[in-house]
Amino acid sequence: MTLALETTDLKVQLRLTDDWFTVCDLSALLPGRGVAALLPDGRQVAVFADRTGRLYAIDNRDPFTGAAVLSRGLTGTHRGRPFVASPLLKQRFDLESGQCLDDEAVRVTAYEVKAA
Repeated sequence: MTLALETTDLKVQLRLTDDWFTVCDLSALLPGRGVAALLPDGRQVAVFADRTGRLYAIDNRDPFTGAAVLSRGLTGTHRGRPFVASPLLKQRFDLESGQCLDDEAVRVTAYEVKAA
């Protein structure tokens, strides 16, 4: 017999250096919508889930404006790569790597993320 875990039992965790940090309940994430969370060092992270349940986490701070808004951006794909577009100036950030798709000299931190 297999017991299925409900998503309400799962926590979203980020790898910070050598340890995992719990960010929120998995049930707090809706596909295509971000959630902002505060890290122990005071930085903010934007966490996303796509329609397949895959999780992503990047810095929440938009490097072009300095505002902590990436969690409120619109998600999409470009050439098969998932991205979030900043709600302010619309630059797109790859959710897997943090690379800005509109300016290759700019990147945000991308975090390893899991549900456990």
